[in-house]
Amino acid sequence: MDLILWRHAEAHLQREGQTDLERALTPKGERQAQRMAEWLNLRLAESTRLLVSPALRCQQTARALGRPFRTVAELAPDAEPEALLAAARWPQSAEPVLICGHQPTLGRLAARLLAGSELDWSVRKGAVWWLRYRVREPEGGGSPQPQVLLQAMQGPDLL
Repeated sequence: MDLILWRHAEAHLQREGQTDLERALTPKGERQAQRMAEWLNLRLAESTRLLVSPALRCQQTARALGRPFRTVAELAPDAEPEALLAAARWPQSAEPVLICGHQPTLGRLAARLLAGSELDWSVRKGAVWWLRYRVREPEGGGSPQPQVLLQAMQGPDLL
């Protein structure tokens, strides 16, 4: 199963009287989201489930894909990595899942899946980390071993 972690693009700073969930993308963030959406749309399977934080900046980032998505309250800022895994049904889900969310949760989740520990890895604004779960048959016999591979890591500034 593929799990695609997409951090929202660049957003405005929080203004007085505004909640964190109301922060919108900057013009640069809109360009980042569009470039990354174009890259993703060339690679995402039609069956990919899109799960998005309720934060406006994530909603705007995901809208750039032009695909239907589901807003999941458990993906809000400061979510725990476990909440993302539960929403994605990782690794049991049969279809690929794209999560559009926040730091530090995305970085901690990537570290947990790739390194086995919740480290404070940084996912840049607008960037994608594409992970794949598989079960590998060891050479020479033995028990099948689950693995998580980093398929791709792409930032909008390189597109």
